[in-house]
Amino acid sequence: MEENGEEKLIAAVRHIAKTLGRTETMAEDILQVFSAFDGRFSLDKLSSDRPLPRRRSPADSPAAGTAVAGGGGATAGGREADDPRPPLERTIRTLDRQISRFVASDRLIWSDAADAAAFLEAVDDLLATMRDLESPSGTGDKSLFDRTDDLLQRCMLRLEEEFRAILDRPDGFAAAGGISTPPSEDSDSDGADEGEDHVPVAAPVNDYNLVIDALPPGSIADLHAIARRMVDAGFGRECAEAYGVSRRGFVDESIARLGLRPRAADEVQATPWADLEDEIARWVKAAKMAFLILVPSERRLCDRVFASLPPFADLAFAAACRPAAAGLLCFADAIAAGPREPERLFRLVDMYEALHDLLPELDHLLSEQYSATLRAEVAAAHRALGAAIRGIFIELENLIRRDPAKAAVPVGGLHPITRYVMNYLRAACAFRRTLEEVMEEDATGVTIPPDPHHPSSSSLSLQVAWIMDVLQSNLEAKSKVYPEPPLSFIFLMNNGRYMTQKARDSELGALLGEDWIRRQMAMVRRWGNDYQRTTWTKVVAVLRMDGIGGAAASSSAAAGKAMRERLRMFNTYVEDIWKVQVGWLVVDEQLRTELRLAIGALVLPVYRNFVARLRQAGEVGRQIDRHLKYSVEDVETRINELFEGGRRW
Repeated sequence: MEENGEEKLIAAVRHIAKTLGRTETMAEDILQVFSAFDGRFSLDKLSSDRPLPRRRSPADSPAAGTAVAGGGGATAGGREADDPRPPLERTIRTLDRQISRFVASDRLIWSDAADAAAFLEAVDDLLATMRDLESPSGTGDKSLFDRTDDLLQRCMLRLEEEFRAILDRPDGFAAAGGISTPPSEDSDSDGADEGEDHVPVAAPVNDYNLVIDALPPGSIADLHAIARRMVDAGFGRECAEAYGVSRRGFVDESIARLGLRPRAADEVQATPWADLEDEIARWVKAAKMAFLILVPSERRLCDRVFASLPPFADLAFAAACRPAAAGLLCFADAIAAGPREPERLFRLVDMYEALHDLLPELDHLLSEQYSATLRAEVAAAHRALGAAIRGIFIELENLIRRDPAKAAVPVGGLHPITRYVMNYLRAACAFRRTLEEVMEEDATGVTIPPDPHHPSSSSLSLQVAWIMDVLQSNLEAKSKVYPEPPLSFIFLMNNGRYMTQKARDSELGALLGEDWIRRQMAMVRRWGNDYQRTTWTKVVAVLRMDGIGGAAASSSAAAGKAMRERLRMFNTYVEDIWKVQVGWLVVDEQLRTELRLAIGALVLPVYRNFVARLRQAGEVGRQIDRHLKYSVEDVETRINELFEGGRRW
């Protein structure tokens, strides 16, 4: 009777657990409460007629070496106490029944917190059982191991499915607005016209010290719980790849919202440069936002989801971010591989500077096993842009060399190549710091040692000085096209003076140095002297009194005649020079004034002296008004009318 009473009591307890326990886990908890309350209600007795999985206690941990097997699980319908099968097999059958219920469910397990906790508990029990089977003290039963492994595979597939679902569910994007554009009041009507593929472009961002929390804390905790089980089961790579696939869509869409889309290199290079300039401006902003906001935020999220699970955090991070980042870098590589046209320099410098500023920020962020590859790709794109910039300077040299010396610039004025090169270099020197860094590196990014022959000169200053030499040689070749030697010197003076002016009081002049400016000014003076020699030396020579004094001693009439002839020749020379050179042009007003003063200083004193001597020449002097066509003031006026480019007073 006492035994019957105890059996009835146990049956009543089982009935209570079955009635109140909505899940097997809750029923097990109720039975544990009864077991702790009264020793008659041991778990072995309470579970002998009802299949209930037993929650692992500390004694059931892998360290204790017993796991669930030691407690005697439940079968599908018989008494476990009477089951002749080994405890591990009974445990696996119990876990199989419990796990299969979750795996077969069409509803997401994580839609119910209690189900999620129960499923994770079952997975933990399965992993503990798997470790028992693999331990030296295990049964060695291959069929049992294969069955457990199959059950584990099913668990991992379902966990991966749940993992993706948590990542992709709408509430995971609640905080992603930091990189997207808020909808305007009329966005619905506008969006309807633009089609399903339209992606709104992000508003400009000036503060890059932002972090995007793309998932709420609860989702991150759920993801971490799943990731930890998958890593423990040896499925860490699959978990990381699942993370990467799911998050990649968010990263790609975020980049698209920055106004960029992936493009093949040949498509980029076939795009007109005017269109590429606008795209490069967007690229610079996108690169900063991607690598200073988006990528760090993804790193932070990965580190939280895969906390204490290296290297899977880095693997997941690389899988999520590298494709979109590679698309950005592919665009940079395509631009760097394009033509080395000089007008491309300034946009390439913008891209180079953007990556240069990003690299220090990425040193720590992309330093681990998988993400280090992305850091290397950023550095490679940075080097490629640097090589392209160096190539542009070489192409500038070639452009100057190829500029033909066929047609002379009218009236000896400023040559277009001079204007282009000097303004180009002056603008380029606004990026002097960046260009000096580029020039100091070779194609591998290694800094080139200084030139031993010019230890105080940077590679950029030597490069620019060389371009100036090439330009000067080209201009000298062009000057030989002029049929009149004096006009060739006017041409050289104009262009030499322009070069000096553009360099002086600018970064270009600081780069070239004061010695270069002084040498250039000396060359302009030398060309001015050459012009005077080829034009005015014969004019002055005709006014010399050499030989006339002797003739006067023998015959005053002969001396007067000689002076009249020289005066006639002087008038002819002055008229011929004025008719031609009044149409020549000295561009710089100060240089024009200096040249006129130099001519006057050479000619007027000699002419004034000649006129004075002529007045004293007897009969000729008394008739001077008949022979003197130009006064000294008239000659000075003619000189001051020269080099106006055809404009007459």
